Amino acid sequence: MTDPRKPALLSRGSWTEARRITAILRKETVGGALLLAGAVAAMIWANSPWADTYEAVRDFHLGPEALHLNLSLATWAGDGLLAIFFFVAGLELKREFVAGDLRDVRRAAVPIAAALGGVIVPAVLYLLVTRGVEGAGKGWAIPTATDIAFALAVLAVIGRFLPTALRTFLLTLAVVDDLIAIVIIALFYTDHLSPLPLLAALAPLALFTVLVQRRVRSWWLLLPLAVATWALVHASGVHATVAGVLLGFAVPVLRSDKAGGPGLAEHFEHRFRPLSAGVAVPVFAFLSAGVALGGLTSAFQDPIVLGVAAGLVLGKPIGIMAATWLTARFTHADLDEDLTWVDMLGLSVLAGIGFTVSLLIGELAFGVGQDAHVKVAVLAGSVTAALLAAVILRLRNRTYRRIHERELADRDHDGVPDVYEDDRPGMTT
Repeated sequence: MTDPRKPALLSRGSWTEARRITAILRKETVGGALLLAGAVAAMIWANSPWADTYEAVRDFHLGPEALHLNLSLATWAGDGLLAIFFFVAGLELKREFVAGDLRDVRRAAVPIAAALGGVIVPAVLYLLVTRGVEGAGKGWAIPTATDIAFALAVLAVIGRFLPTALRTFLLTLAVVDDLIAIVIIALFYTDHLSPLPLLAALAPLALFTVLVQRRVRSWWLLLPLAVATWALVHASGVHATVAGVLLGFAVPVLRSDKAGGPGLAEHFEHRFRPLSAGVAVPVFAFLSAGVALGGLTSAFQDPIVLGVAAGLVLGKPIGIMAATWLTARFTHADLDEDLTWVDMLGLSVLAGIGFTVSLLIGELAFGVGQDAHVKVAVLAGSVTAALLAAVILRLRNRTYRRIHERELADRDHDGVPDVYEDDRPGMTT
């Protein structure tokens, strides 16, 4: 039993936030299924007699040459479609810290610390495994990312009774993880920086910010400014997905006093999350995951492959568990009474599913067409993490079901589960 005088680690949030998180997870789970379908289709095509046509599709170029936008379809997916993914991530992260339960510093500290631990330890482990291998060091960030859509798709199959607090933790961890990833990409994977286009990008970004701060929703005004910001950031040499995060951060979260309904960030998230989860990420997976499996034996003799796989399967859970435990130790907090450290272990292993951003960093580190072993490592590490997490979390399924039923109990039929009413001031259990 948790000591009521001590702060609870990963305690249950508000009912409003729980409903919002549940809606997000439902969309991301569907997106994860589509992502998995795209990856499987790419693998089948890349290992079929028509493998050359798959490569031809990936390498097909289109776009205006004058604007430095004559890109292959694979590059359009990585630089263009993933900008939508990171735009939604920026909206979600700002929403969590401005208006969500994580505006409470004590709540925010846990997923932030866990995300940092889940980045640092895999990177260190990768560098240890690949030490002495020429050129391997530039791939240190590959195993640091968690794929939220893929992880939630697995979670929907193996742990649909997972307590709300853990589902919220996984979502927030992955969003913070994405933000760290985009910072890493901007700082460490920008080879040639052109200051003039980067400075020029500030003009459409500033105008976009002014308009959204005034609650302007007209797509014919905002979309050209967003595209101009993206194109100029791309031309600067900074990875264009950075523009997506900056645009997401520009959108106000809180509702206007004069207008009812959802705030602008919530409005945009509602519009763009299906596009991100249902189109952008699956198409990127389809154009990135295809790799010939004929040389699997040689691939697993490559220290880079072993380093990426070790970072995902071992580094992620070690980093997340260590950071969470240290946070509990230094804040003198107990784990919430509904949870155990076995639950945290299962979730930490699940966070080792790295796909979308890991593949993107692999392409940036080793180049498109030269990252076949990285793709094998990411796929193998992600599948292994998913299987291990399935074993751990399925063992807790009965407990999850009991907690789930208690959370949904609504004896007074007011539409709010009693467990959330019990937390209100003046309410008794």
